[in-house]
Amino acid sequence: MSSNYYCALLKLCSKARDQTQAKKLHCHIIKALVNPETFLLNNLIITYGNLGNIEYARHVFDEIPHPNLFSWNTILSAYSKLGHLLEMQEMFDRMPNQDGVSWNSLISGYACYGSLVEAVKVYRRMLKEGLVNLNRITFSTMLILCSNQGRVDLGRQIHGNIMKFGFLSYVFVGSPLVDMYSKMGLVYDAKRVFGEMTERNVVMYNTMITGLLRCGMVEDSRQLFQGMQERDSVSWTTMITGLAQNGLVREAIEMFREMKLQGFDMDQFTFGSVLTACGGLLALEGGKQIHAYIIRTDYKDNIFVSSALVDMYCKCRSIKSAETVFMRMTSKNVVSWTAMLVGYGQNGYSEEAVRIFRDMQRKGIEPDDFTLGSVVSSCANLASLEEGAQFHAHALVSGLISFITVSNALVTLYGKCGSIEDSHQMFNDMKNRDEVSWTALVSAYSQFGDANETIDLFEMMLAQGLKPDGVTFIGVLSACSRAGLVEKGHQYFESMIKEHGITPLPDHYTCMIDLLSRSGRLEEAKTFINKMPFHPDAIGWATLLSSCRFYGNMEIGKWAAESLLELEPQNPASYILLSSIYAAKREWDNVAQLRRGMRDKGLRKEPGCSWIKYKNKVYIFSADDQSSPFSDQIYSELEKLNCKMRAEGYVPDMSYVLHDVDKSDKIKMLNHHSEKLAIAFGLIFVPTDLPIRMDHVRVEISGDAILYPKIYQLQKTSFFQGEGDLEMIREKEKGTKRGPKSQSDLIPRCVNQEMGCYGKSNEVLVKKTDLGAEKP
Repeated sequence: MSSNYYCALLKLCSKARDQTQAKKLHCHIIKALVNPETFLLNNLIITYGNLGNIEYARHVFDEIPHPNLFSWNTILSAYSKLGHLLEMQEMFDRMPNQDGVSWNSLISGYACYGSLVEAVKVYRRMLKEGLVNLNRITFSTMLILCSNQGRVDLGRQIHGNIMKFGFLSYVFVGSPLVDMYSKMGLVYDAKRVFGEMTERNVVMYNTMITGLLRCGMVEDSRQLFQGMQERDSVSWTTMITGLAQNGLVREAIEMFREMKLQGFDMDQFTFGSVLTACGGLLALEGGKQIHAYIIRTDYKDNIFVSSALVDMYCKCRSIKSAETVFMRMTSKNVVSWTAMLVGYGQNGYSEEAVRIFRDMQRKGIEPDDFTLGSVVSSCANLASLEEGAQFHAHALVSGLISFITVSNALVTLYGKCGSIEDSHQMFNDMKNRDEVSWTALVSAYSQFGDANETIDLFEMMLAQGLKPDGVTFIGVLSACSRAGLVEKGHQYFESMIKEHGITPLPDHYTCMIDLLSRSGRLEEAKTFINKMPFHPDAIGWATLLSSCRFYGNMEIGKWAAESLLELEPQNPASYILLSSIYAAKREWDNVAQLRRGMRDKGLRKEPGCSWIKYKNKVYIFSADDQSSPFSDQIYSELEKLNCKMRAEGYVPDMSYVLHDVDKSDKIKMLNHHSEKLAIAFGLIFVPTDLPIRMDHVRVEISGDAILYPKIYQLQKTSFFQGEGDLEMIREKEKGTKRGPKSQSDLIPRCVNQEMGCYGKSNEVLVKKTDLGAEKP
């Protein structure tokens, strides 16, 4: 067999990345050929170099009796590509002769592995030894190095050499020069170079278009694209990608359709870009049509395209379709897993996000910073401190803790779980902080109920020159609301609009409604609502209605209830809250009329329940519940607590019972509230040195139930209220009487609002669902 035949087989092994077959073929060559040609041995070196086996490549080189210049350059190139820089330099110095390929291999080796200083030294040495070896590849390599290292000063020097030695006319040199300037944000320099080029091909145009789009110059890129005499698939894909990245998702989809009509071939980057555009536009039907088209191409099993499909379906809130694509993928990488994980988290499936992260670990896929940050965020949404702490440990071991995305997620996690000290410590440990870091800590203290610290942190953030966003202001306004700082809250709201240029969202207006109504300024709250550019959402009306119930303002309460009913006629919340106002004024006929209205419309309030997780088992309680096997112990403990509280001066607030029954029955309803049963269970079974934590409340809790843990520190247990929530931490001190910080502290939080009650451990979680005072 001829050497050419063996060389063809070696190329096949290299293309297939099959090192085993390459070694077998090598053995066959040794047996079949006594003195193989240098040409064949050079191809063996190339093959082993491409397969990453530098030892075999060097062994073959050492066996060549008389290596030629190509042999030397081949082994030098192998060392260069694989990053063996010391051996590369040694081999270069041993070469009897060097040519341009030799010098370029040496420069490329240092450039590819970030050794800028050494690459520049070689380049200057090359210039000193004469210009005969200087070529366009030399300049292209140096320009790419300058671009990757952000060295525009060095890039300008190389540009000067290019002009001096007459290489500017080469497209192979001009393209990386244009690319370098545009990556540095020097788009006008890039345009000048482009204009000076005497020869331009489609690659040069594509590079210039990419640079313009990268700098946000969409119209300029359109004009250049339309002026091209010849376009290829890369041209179209570049425009589609750039339009999508600049937020022009509709135009990106239209460009994709035009590309399809003109019959251009599409690759994974084309599909990836247009699917990203569909996801950004929430264009589910368009995304499905593109998916159908992909199925008819060779890219239906492409990992890059499949990952983009998962991402598109998740952004369009079609989580089942995303799951289907994900499950059918024949191979998955960290991007695929992350797309599914983030999709679960963004669509409210936080438990599924944590589960799929565990599945990914079992498959041996190592997460990156974005994956780990996403799963920590899901733990934060679940207020799952125990699992979140495990991921914190993983971040420490893997080194991903150094990424700001992971650290920010951990600050948020500990804040949402009520471990405010851990949240602040995580923040202090961060070497670099951005606006998200500060916002996470501001929100944590706001949620924890520490208004002064929230405001102090916000002022420190501003002093650092950082720009707050809408989320930051939600935390600050909520803190002002809890502390009753009405005037300060007004100031921050005005500064958000006038000084920071942030357009208020419904959440900001809801915070302002809460700020005014909590403080009893119900008329001001009404005036504020009438001046809003849009009507409040359900949470805004429920916030006002809840405060009207507390302050007994029937007139504004009716207005809020009617507005809430008009907005959400099938939501029983407005009936319940309005009924509570009537009940507080003992207008039982009106209460009965509201309940008849609920029955006529087929509405019913689901009975509230609380549940506590202890030793991996969930115990669920409803009001006056007798189903627990520990009922006798629970009610006995509850009676002891009630006796101690009465001795300390506690008087049950009957206004929270919305039924026209005897006083004794009202007391029983309050005493046997599901939350109190859960607390009693925790006090009985949870070890003294562990906290009882309340987590993810989806209810407006009875005001008496809120007051219950706040008034009295019982059995070495302290109760603190955060943002409508409770943190209970066992202490050694004896119980003492505690009152609320202010009257407004006792106002129940608004209906259907996510609220979390947090502590410092995940041993015990008490959760409450539904809204309003519970039915027996």
